[in-house]
Amino acid sequence: MRLGKKYYWEQGDLHTDSGVVKEEDLKKNTNRVNAHSGKELIMFDANFTDNIEKIKRGPQAMMEKDIGYIITRTGIDKNSVVLEAGTGSGKLTIYLARLVKKVHSYDTDESNLNLAKKNIALFDLKNVDLKNKDVYENIDEKDLDLVVLDLPEPWNALDNVYDSLKSGSYLVVYVPSVTQVIQLVENLKDKFVLDEVIEIMKRDWFVEGLKVRPKSEMQYTAFMIFVRKV
Repeated sequence: MRLGKKYYWEQGDLHTDSGVVKEEDLKKNTNRVNAHSGKELIMFDANFTDNIEKIKRGPQAMMEKDIGYIITRTGIDKNSVVLEAGTGSGKLTIYLARLVKKVHSYDTDESNLNLAKKNIALFDLKNVDLKNKDVYENIDEKDLDLVVLDLPEPWNALDNVYDSLKSGSYLVVYVPSVTQVIQLVENLKDKFVLDEVIEIMKRDWFVEGLKVRPKSEMQYTAFMIFVRKV
């Protein structure tokens, strides 16, 4: 058995490509229901990863393969206070807020912040502080445990990040091009130590009996630059 197309249901009849599933059948205490076509569908209670697939997308969102590496590589935990700049749709914000004490998130585009606010509200997270601010100009917070910059010119924020980040803590920069990597690294000077530059590839595989093959080319999104404050 293989997971196929997902449908999200809250109330009323569910209309699918396989036909209609009646509300009374969906409310029964079972994880298998039949559409009127006779096709069987499997039901699960939606978990966090199911729900995050439902959030409204605006700007290009960071992928889970990259979010997971940032979380594990930087060592943040329930006592951490972090800042991200480039809120976008709030996807990274949501992942961070589930783990840390406080997330401060800056974006200069109010439409992004409004979208992020709606998405964050779906998860009832109370530890997120959204700000319509430019991280290139200043950062209000001090003694931060992590800063993540998803911006076109992150080197312009380095001085402000240095003043706000704890010594030894990580700055993670997320950029799509090699030229951005070069310029960021050239501007680190003696304030930050370069730890790692990495890109993470993802490739899905098709498995059916003895038929095993990659589904597509490996998926690439961006470079991640990990540096630590001196």
